[in-house]
Amino acid sequence: MRNNFYSQNRRILLVLLDGFTIVASFIWAFYLMFDFSFPEQYLPLLKSWLPLIVMVQLTIFNISGFYKVIWRFTSLWELLTIIKYVTISSAIGLFGIGLLTGFSIHPGSVLLSFYFFNVLFICFTRVSVRVYFSHFKNQPIFGKVQSKKRLILIGAGKTGAKISREILDTVDSPYVVVGFMDDDLDKRGARLHGIQVLGTTAELEKLVVPFDELLITAPAVTGDDLRRIISACKSTGKRFKTVPSLAELIDKDVSVAAIRDVSYLDLLGREEVKLDMNSIEELLYGKRVLITGAGGSIGSELVQQCLAFGPSEIICMDYSEEKIFDIMAIAEMTKSNTIIKPVLGNINQKNQVEKVFNENRPQIVFHAAAYKHVPIQEIHPWTAVRTNVGGTLGMLELADKYHAEKFVLVSTDKAVNPVNVMGATKRLAEILIQSMNSKSDTEFLAVRFGNVMGSSGSAIPIFEKQIQNGGPVTITHPEMTRYFMSIQEASQLILQSGAIGKGGEVILLEMGKPIKIDQLARDLIKLSGLEPEIDIPVVYSGLRPGEKLYEELQSLDEKLISTSHKKIMILKDENHRMVWEELKSKTHDLIKASEELDSDKIQIQLKALLPRYAPRSFLPTANDDRYESYNIKGEA
Repeated sequence: MRNNFYSQNRRILLVLLDGFTIVASFIWAFYLMFDFSFPEQYLPLLKSWLPLIVMVQLTIFNISGFYKVIWRFTSLWELLTIIKYVTISSAIGLFGIGLLTGFSIHPGSVLLSFYFFNVLFICFTRVSVRVYFSHFKNQPIFGKVQSKKRLILIGAGKTGAKISREILDTVDSPYVVVGFMDDDLDKRGARLHGIQVLGTTAELEKLVVPFDELLITAPAVTGDDLRRIISACKSTGKRFKTVPSLAELIDKDVSVAAIRDVSYLDLLGREEVKLDMNSIEELLYGKRVLITGAGGSIGSELVQQCLAFGPSEIICMDYSEEKIFDIMAIAEMTKSNTIIKPVLGNINQKNQVEKVFNENRPQIVFHAAAYKHVPIQEIHPWTAVRTNVGGTLGMLELADKYHAEKFVLVSTDKAVNPVNVMGATKRLAEILIQSMNSKSDTEFLAVRFGNVMGSSGSAIPIFEKQIQNGGPVTITHPEMTRYFMSIQEASQLILQSGAIGKGGEVILLEMGKPIKIDQLARDLIKLSGLEPEIDIPVVYSGLRPGEKLYEELQSLDEKLISTSHKKIMILKDENHRMVWEELKSKTHDLIKASEELDSDKIQIQLKALLPRYAPRSFLPTANDDRYESYNIKGEA
């Protein structure tokens, strides 16, 4: 009831408050001028000047929109606004008094004092409203107590300041900030929005201030530093969350709504991707874009990323009915002007793919459809050849036939010195791309990178499911490493590579340092609030067929050439390549072997096409000395 009364009569109440403040400021200025006495000879001045000043100032406040400001969120901008309009109204009032007195104003110093106190008192009323709503509104003495979670913010920087400010300003926030922790010793004891920095993260366990949850408000902190902070949070036994990393914050802003659990991506330590937006927009804006494998991890993210650059159409092709259904749902929800066309189809069916090209005439093609799981493709090599080679060859020929402007193949680091069928087929796809580029007006290029976090069937989802089931977490080898980046980063860099590439390149994305799979698994267990080997057992199962201990990003024959983007490099292969007709003929022999389901013939044909292909099979020894028996780095 009280809130409704205030809302309905807000402007009247503020006008009355300001009127009282103006009168009080004017009288106070007179009293101070005459040592707290009021000479009777100035009473006529008070009666003639004061109504004019009040009328002018309140009129200026009304017509300027001054009373539309929500004062519970008073900031420096609002205080400067007060000064501006008090100054304007005072100047007009002074001019009016001058007209009444023939510009013989005495005592003039009273008006100067009045201006000062007027600004001070009106600012005080607004700041008081801000303080009431941010600090006292929900305290017991002001009414009903609201149950709030007491929050410690880790990081007293810009993000921590913004989060605490938002919580203070939000009356119905479920949180109340009771303190900051920061490893900058110079901040100890300092106050941010009235909230004290209580100490460093190392002191969390000994903190005497009662709290319910912790929030990490340091988006730039990653890797080992974040592991240390997480360890300190875990020592308290309390729940802890984080704000998004800088890479996730597209507009570099953060709010309470963005708070989430800590994920492995936070530990990955990848820098945010800085894109040349103009070049990508030039590539995509107003264009018809075809994305194969559009329902997969990379393909679906490419769809989302492309939407931001305004293509006229995105043709989303996938063989999975379920994934096409998901794409249809996205198409219905999108507010973009881009038309999204879901297409249920298999890239191995060239006549169907040609129908897609003929009807839609795509100008830009992102070819992400592929089989990717190494052990499965070792058992079914014909499927890898049929899709990764045959399907890609058909796509290349159709892109050339229908005059696409650019064709971008999504490749993998497993194509480097391949020891498995999946890697060999992707390497052959890269070679086909380069060879086709030499005879076509279409610009063909490939983008090579390592593993992406969270893709279907990859390590992280598997580990998370094993942890949820109580373990054990199975790791193939304690020394196995892989390169990782997020799906979002990979997709953004694929678009950037498409803008940079001119045709014929194999483009390599900067992958950072390789990560131990063993460390990844143990970090995930800890992020779940559990301890490796204590709560969740870790088991080493041995390498599977076709697996390497280490992946590589370039072969000895490939040289790196830098580009305009620090995370994108071009690989130049010094080896002489087959001419297109010879390559195509041998590739068709390989595809024929896959149609015959002849594994031995497939291996022979792959080796003939790829001299560096060195298939390795893992065979446990009698002593089960598994790790040494397959300790290779892919050299061939």
